[in-house]
Parts: sequence; C-alpha cells; structure tokens
Amino acid sequence: MHENITALLIELGAVILALGVLGRIAGRLGFSPIPLYLLAGLAFGHGGLLPLAASEEFVATGAEIGVILLLLLLGLEYTASDLVGTLKTQYVSGAVDFLLNALPGAAVALLLGWGPVAAVALAGVTWISSSGVIAKVVGDLGRLGNRETPVILGILVLEDLSMAVYLPILTALLAGVGLAGGSMTLLISLGTVSVVLFIALRYGRVISRAVSSDNPEMLLLVVLGLTLLVAGIAQQLQVSAAVGAFLVGIALSGEVAHGARNLLSPLRDLFAAVFFVFFGLSTDPAKIPPVLAIAFGLAVLTTLTKIATGWYAARRAGISTAGRWRAGGTLVARGEFSIVIAGLAVGVEPKLGPLATAYVLILVILGPIAARYTEPLARRLTRKPPKPTEAPTPEPANTPS
Repeated sequence: MHENITALLIELGAVILALGVLGRIAGRLGFSPIPLYLLAGLAFGHGGLLPLAASEEFVATGAEIGVILLLLLLGLEYTASDLVGTLKTQYVSGAVDFLLNALPGAAVALLLGWGPVAAVALAGVTWISSSGVIAKVVGDLGRLGNRETPVILGILVLEDLSMAVYLPILTALLAGVGLAGGSMTLLISLGTVSVVLFIALRYGRVISRAVSSDNPEMLLLVVLGLTLLVAGIAQQLQVSAAVGAFLVGIALSGEVAHGARNLLSPLRDLFAAVFFVFFGLSTDPAKIPPVLAIAFGLAVLTTLTKIATGWYAARRAGISTAGRWRAGGTLVARGEFSIVIAGLAVGVEPKLGPLATAYVLILVILGPIAARYTEPLARRLTRKPPKPTEAPTPEPANTPS
C-alpha cells in the first residue's frame, strides 16, 4: 500500500511539473498549451516513452472533474438573459455554423465506413470551436472592443448551448438505448435546459443570494459541491455531467459568479490540463500517422467553412468587410469540446481518438494564425489593381501667326 502511494505521488508530481513547464513554454511562444498537453499525454501513455502505471486511475478521475469544471466556468460567463438574447438574434447564423461545419465531419466518418454513431461524434468534433482558445486570442490581439467581437461571442454561446442538446443525443446513441430511449433522453435534456433557463431568469438573484458567502472557502465548497452533485445526477439521467455543470454556471450570476470564477479558475486550469493529458494517454501515438492525412484535409476544409461562417454572421450584423474576415479567422480554433466529444465516442471507432487528436493539434495551432492573418491576406487577395492612368493629351504647339 505504502509503495503504491509513493509511486502515485512520484508519477503525479512528475506529470504536473511537466505540465507546468509546458505551459510556460507555450506562454513564451504565445500560443495555447493544449497541443503540448496532448503531446505530453501521448508521451506518458501506452505506446509512449514513459507509460504511467500507478497514477492512471487517479488521472482518469481528474479528467472527469476537468470536463465538469470547464463547462461550469463556461456557464459562469453567461447569464440566462444573454443566452435568450443570443438565441433571438443569431439563431440563423448558428444554423449556418452547424450545416457548414458539422456536415464535413459526418460525411468523412460515413465515407470511411465508421457508421452513423461515429458520424454524429465526428460531426461534433468538427463543429464546435474552442471558446477558451478563441477568448485568449481575441484578448491577445486587442480586439475585445471590435464590432465583430459580439458576433464571435454569439456564435460561441450558441455552440455551447447546443451542447446541452447534442451531448445527451450522443450519449444515448453511444449507450445504444434505441429510438425510444434516445427520444426520452432528449426530452429530459430539453426540459432540464428550459427549466434551468426559466429559473435563472426569474429566480437567479435568489439562487445567487442563497449560494453567496463572504468567506471564499465556503463559497468554493458550496459551488464546487453543488456542481459535482448536479453533474452526477445529470449523468445518472443520461443527460451528461458536463451539461449539468454548464447549467449550474448559468443559474449563478452577479457577484457570486464573479467570485466563483476567481476561485475556481486555478482548479479549472489544473484539472483541464489533466483531462488533455488523459486523452493523450488513451491514444496510441502509433495510430496517429495512418490518419494524419485525413486529419489535415479535414482541418483545411473546416478552416474554410469556419471562415465562411464568421463572414456570414458578421455580414448579417452589418459589420464591414474587414471585420467579417476577422470574425471568420477567429472562429477557426478547435480544442476542449472536440476532445470531450471524441473522448466519449472513442469506444465506438478506435480510429476516432487518433483522428480527433491530430485534428485538434493542427487547428489549435492554426487557429491563432488564422485569427491574426485571415483579414490581411483576404485584403491582399481581393485588392483591385489600380486602373492604368491615361497619358495626358499633348497640347498643340503654338504656331507663329
């Protein structure tokens, strides 16, 4: 027993220390640490350089908590009124986003012969942009005050809210519960989301006052405990623990949401890093090269479709041409949600995990580049050549009279 705990502490300490070093390297280079965390998982996992034995079960539990905290903090960013307002104004752009970006993933899965369930999963992988990466990129580029930024955030909000419907459907399909069971799961999910939004709109302040505490320790314990409890109940109802956590975040508002964000952000960062490592652990590095070409082709295709999505959404909002291109380029990055979806569905198709890993690695690196350079490149490519100037007509020479 003592030896097992010693090995667990050594392995866990080494992993967390390595993640800290990788995070600092990513910060120095100015890009998201997610690809480095995935690469670390590939190095530590089965088939990698340093397989983990004692700490793998602990890391798996930490990964589940990481997903829950990712969704909780995401929910804390929005109020119920924000979500309702976004639904009213940008639902058309959200539908275009789904059609342009989910269909390529579904089509590729079907063409590869992976079946309809894997097609639904890969559709989600290619559909959802990374809110975390995009929020960081927008801040780093100093575009928080730009006119196109609310459009970008509106698309992200719709995608995040769509997860409350998509994840239960995917969970039901993966469980093989059939049409009746899947319909019941979807009804439960939609009913839960509707009830939470209604309660948050009508009684959000009451809930926030009940949870509020001047003592940071008490606030942390109450919010974290409530989130884990609701996530567990949601999982039991096959609604998805992640969706339960997201709904808890939406229900909290005001000073409570602000205080909870400050307290939980370090925990979110720690356990989210563990989650990405765990996904890498469950992927055999030897399985990535066979799907690398497919992942690259899918990444290029869905880069173009995301740019088209942002351009269309910004155009509907009356944004200038330059802002349309900036909106499109900013939406390219994929990240945490794509990995969450692939992690759920990896048992259906063994190649889905390696493909999703390679796909996210490509787009989490390409995303910040696209955000920075799409608009200048589009401006250069669409610049009209200057019209040739006509030579002035020579004046007739003065002839002597």
